Amino acid sequence: MKLTCAQFKKDFLSEIETLYSTSLSDTSTIGQFIALGQLVRCYNSQSWTRTAKFYRDHHQKQVYYFSIEFLPGRLLASNLLNLNLLTTVKKGLTELGLDFETISQAEPDPALGNGGLGRLAACYMDAMASLKIAGNGNGIRYRYGLFKQVFVDGYQVELPDDWLHHGNVWETRRDNKSCIVQFGGNVWLQPQADGSLQPQSENTEDVLAVPYDVGIVGYHNDITNTLRLWSAELPPSATYSSQDQRDRISEITKVLYPDDSNSAGQQLRLRQEYFFSSAGVQSIVRDFCATHHGIKLLGKKVAIHINDTHPTLVIPEMMRLLMDEHHCSWEVAWTLTTQVMSYTNHTILQEALETWPIDMFKNLLPRIYQIIAEIDRRYREQQTPIFGKALVDQTAPLGNGQVRMAYLAVIGSHSVNGVAPLHTELLKTDVLRGLYQVYPERFNNKTNGIATRRWVQLANQPLAQLIDQTIGSDWRRQPDLLQTLLPYQQDDHFLYQLGQVKLTNKQALAAYVQRTMGIKIRTDAIYDVQIKRLHAYKRQLLHVFEILREYFAIKDHPQQPVVPRVHIFGAKAAPSYHYAKAIIKLINVVADMVNQDPAIGDRLKIVFIPNYGVSIAELIIPAADVSEQISTASKEASGTSNMKLMANGALSLATYDGANIDIMQAAGAENEYPFGLKVNEVYDYYHRGNYHAADFYDADPELKRLLDSLIDGTIPGIPTVGREIYDSLLRYNDEFFVLADYRAYVTQQQQISRDFQNQPTWQQRSLANIAASGHFAADLAVARYADDIWQVPHERLN
Repeated sequence: MKLTCAQFKKDFLSEIETLYSTSLSDTSTIGQFIALGQLVRCYNSQSWTRTAKFYRDHHQKQVYYFSIEFLPGRLLASNLLNLNLLTTVKKGLTELGLDFETISQAEPDPALGNGGLGRLAACYMDAMASLKIAGNGNGIRYRYGLFKQVFVDGYQVELPDDWLHHGNVWETRRDNKSCIVQFGGNVWLQPQADGSLQPQSENTEDVLAVPYDVGIVGYHNDITNTLRLWSAELPPSATYSSQDQRDRISEITKVLYPDDSNSAGQQLRLRQEYFFSSAGVQSIVRDFCATHHGIKLLGKKVAIHINDTHPTLVIPEMMRLLMDEHHCSWEVAWTLTTQVMSYTNHTILQEALETWPIDMFKNLLPRIYQIIAEIDRRYREQQTPIFGKALVDQTAPLGNGQVRMAYLAVIGSHSVNGVAPLHTELLKTDVLRGLYQVYPERFNNKTNGIATRRWVQLANQPLAQLIDQTIGSDWRRQPDLLQTLLPYQQDDHFLYQLGQVKLTNKQALAAYVQRTMGIKIRTDAIYDVQIKRLHAYKRQLLHVFEILREYFAIKDHPQQPVVPRVHIFGAKAAPSYHYAKAIIKLINVVADMVNQDPAIGDRLKIVFIPNYGVSIAELIIPAADVSEQISTASKEASGTSNMKLMANGALSLATYDGANIDIMQAAGAENEYPFGLKVNEVYDYYHRGNYHAADFYDADPELKRLLDSLIDGTIPGIPTVGREIYDSLLRYNDEFFVLADYRAYVTQQQQISRDFQNQPTWQQRSLANIAASGHFAADLAVARYADDIWQVPHERLN
């Protein structure tokens, strides 16, 4: 939209007066943010209305992206960028004596996701709007999100993340779109006069699902899509309720990922999953029926995408609505349901392929269980004659006393995709092998992508401006054009400017670290970054061993010159994941030991930034020199931090896992630091059962010293944690092959130190990554979903 600076200032001052009945000088920063947010919503309101009307009038096929996580980050700058108002607003605020960055930082960063899954969903929502796809998000409005992470004596402590303390300026409550979600009770099938069976229920627990809609603004295109987040409330028909009942309902949307290490936690997680799945599907069918005649058009006008297993209950819920409320036969309902549904698998870890005890499931969701049982019966009846009882038993939705969500998702969808070529291949040959044999035509790959608008245009404005000056600004809409930067690998002046951009970003991060953590870090050091969820398979432990190796090397040879390093971590561990929290404690203790050692000085520093989230990532990623992507080969489905770091010029120190392989192919393996076991080698160890971690420990004195330091008092204050980690590697045989990959990892770390000293060559390799990063843009990824899976039109990128 077009807006003059003068008009903006007038509008902003008017908004301040309307909201607070006072002058600008008498407002707080949070007040200024709320006023600015309200004004931006006002500027965009007509676009949101027009978009919905256009989709409705043209009967455009709607995509509904169901995800238990959405991690949108702060929306102020993103919305202004996409509205093409960012420059105008910044200038206007400056003329009013205000600082845009200060106001922007007052915006809460909603922790409605844990990491890559939720951020991917947010990137894809941004891409759908920017491609003019009629895309809708469907999730949960968590009152407290994940948790606020603080460190107390080096341990992770979880505090409530009260992100709604001042409300959410971007959301609109839609009471008229509310619906009832039912749990428990007694359900039976009542014979009807025509011989059909009609379900009847009694004594159900009814929960009111209230939607809060957030506008998702497309990039410079007057399109605003909707992210709908559901909140659980007491139904207005409830004449009496106890505090226990009110608490039981409110806890459904209280926190993301409640502790499911016990039965009560498991039941709450299942209640969350059905709550937003049921509410979302009810809303979809209701809106469809309001604008279309005949339910049989549903498959042509609606696409529901299941982002990992958590929303899989959309499948039986759709069946319930079509049969129980729209009186479709099973055959018609099943045809429509499978036409509508598609599923993205995000993991090969068995622990993440959700299963629920049948008894618990049946008591909590009796009608849904009946439907799943019938899906199971028909699947067995149809497939056993073709594939045999053994394979069908292994792949049916019900088995071993469990409801198996991933299997249900495959059986009830027309498309199943992995998120990197290696991951998709492993789904076919390992994780979902039996179902691939039954439904080979359903499986396909869609490699993940990231929103370069946020991760380069916003997070790294110095780099974006340098690219604009060099190749023009069309890359902002056509990310593939970044490859036209490649000829500048031979331009010394450009490479110098690229180095200066990195220095500017390091200075910003260093200032933040000193201000918030009291640690002073050099800006000429290698910034070696590992930012992701804390999990044993992601192997932050391997990174810790490298830090200890560097520390001991300096202590042993204090006069020997070293290339200075700053090791940067950002990670949260699940509250009940004891081992991951032990690794956090180890990192923090090692950080204290190293950072406070006067013999080390500023040659080696460790920074573990607490409460990692989108906003902190936006500060870390542009400053990174090295991107640690060191998961055990075969364990990381794709990754997206690898893509974000690549786009900002970091070189990957990476295993042959997930999308790391694709990054090496796109940017050139010579521009990364690959190492370690490959998938076939990992699987060979599994098949032969001949991995012996102690062999690596005994054969490598340096590695032995590192492990012994965990238990011999070298590292102070970790007698219990150190022993636990030591035993996990030796006594319990190193489940994720940390010791097997140690020597190859160290070799590449040493090579990085040598290479970093030749800055022109380093910047050439950094540029190779930036130039290839357009290949991993979310716009391109979503266009592939639109063409191959959802069958919806979209704006072309070239």
